[in-house]
Amino acid sequence: MEVLMHCKFKLNGMDNVTKNSTEQLQGLLIRMERNNNIVRQLSKKINAYTSEPTNPSRFEKLHELRRGFMFFNAQQKHIMGLIEQRRVSSIKLKEDIKLHLNQFKKLEKDIAAYLLDVNQYS
Repeated sequence: MEVLMHCKFKLNGMDNVTKNSTEQLQGLLIRMERNNNIVRQLSKKINAYTSEPTNPSRFEKLHELRRGFMFFNAQQKHIMGLIEQRRVSSIKLKEDIKLHLNQFKKLEKDIAAYLLDVNQYS
């Protein structure tokens, strides 16, 4: 995976980063990459004609979801930028990734609720 290639760097210029910490960080990065792929698939799904909103509240919800996608993608790019800079502490990076993973859970839950609501009366 592309993410793993970027992960093998010296955090804060330190040579003695523990193996455990690096493995934990790599695991978080793998989850982040996988979640990004899931979000892309879900984005396609809510943009399908079968998921078109049919009332004003659904239009609002769809608009909120699209804003959520934009925010999620911005977070993803920010984290990848931090990795490419190679001058970020592993603690800060882990915190950012964990926040990103929590954002994914919320977005996934909101998308599932929207799809159930839209397809309930199809």
